[in-house]
Amino acid sequence: MTRIKAAVCREFGKPLLIEEVELLPPNFGEVQVKLAACSICHSDILYAEGAWGGDLPAVYGHEAAGLVTDIGAGVTNVKAGDHVLVTLIRSCGTCHFCSQGDKVQCNSIFPLDEQSPLRTSEGELIKHGLRTAAFAESVVVDSSQVAPIPKEIPLDSASVLSCGVITGFGAVVNTAKIQSGCSVVVMGTGGVGLNSVQGASVAGAESIIALDLSDEKLEAAKNFGATHAVNVSREKPTKAVYGITEGKGADYVFVTVGDKNAIEQGFKILGRGGTLVIVGMTADGVKVEFDPCKFAGIEQRVLGSKMGSTRLVTDIPWYISLYQQGRLKLDELITGRYPLEEINQAIADICLLYTSPSPRDLSTSRMPSSA
Repeated sequence: MTRIKAAVCREFGKPLLIEEVELLPPNFGEVQVKLAACSICHSDILYAEGAWGGDLPAVYGHEAAGLVTDIGAGVTNVKAGDHVLVTLIRSCGTCHFCSQGDKVQCNSIFPLDEQSPLRTSEGELIKHGLRTAAFAESVVVDSSQVAPIPKEIPLDSASVLSCGVITGFGAVVNTAKIQSGCSVVVMGTGGVGLNSVQGASVAGAESIIALDLSDEKLEAAKNFGATHAVNVSREKPTKAVYGITEGKGADYVFVTVGDKNAIEQGFKILGRGGTLVIVGMTADGVKVEFDPCKFAGIEQRVLGSKMGSTRLVTDIPWYISLYQQGRLKLDELITGRYPLEEINQAIADICLLYTSPSPRDLSTSRMPSSA
């Protein structure tokens, strides 16, 4: 049993409480990681606000990196002392979906699904939020949730790989498998959107059109590889996209914001034979409308993308290689560093980024700001 500090959600919509809690040691197939950094994903914020319900108390956070401190029996992919990133992707490797290579759809039940490794000193169970509970000093997760990374990679930069990068980049190269020379529209240039832009650039898209309401975010999108930037508060997106694509419409549209209107707009700017990829998660119960006759008649497709259809074992080494070559931006995705004790301020600051200003992620870090 390890005593750690964690940011506990005890009431939806209220500040998280920094508490000392108990973390059980790893069981068979599990790994304990001392975290160096955890980025803040909008999903964590929505869960803490109660948007998707769930049991309390809970510890959220799922976009992390750190050092392995202990392993359970049967773990072979990492050892104590390894630098790893930590994700919410948990896969058994043998179920129908895993055997088809679709690790993010694994539907096996794990011991950690049935009993959280977190509890108070009085024995009260604390929910293992997003399968990870990374708003804490340490985590215990299944070994399938970690991926080793070279020790020269900064751990705060590595943390953004664990969700924002793999979700946005992976939607392009894994889920959609875009063709070189194609036209791509990315709707929303927050953290996930910027990484969809990066993915399209690496995959060889001829035109990468970023759509957003913020000039600052659009400027960042150009720095990440967008060839065109359209502020939809000033230009009609349909007219702009059809103009850029010489009347054809987009070959691929990636909707990275969980918004009904954005999804419906995506159909309007999609060309013949085009593919709409829904990446951003909407609230429960949201319905969208489109013309199925037109959709079928011009052979369009809709794809859903969860966590960028990521396969950690093969994808993370490639992303790390791209980063080392200077072809994948990670450092530039971080706009601030906070100690765990200041997590509520970090959440407040990133909420400002979502509502007006900037495109990137924040990192709550136990590392010095110069790291």
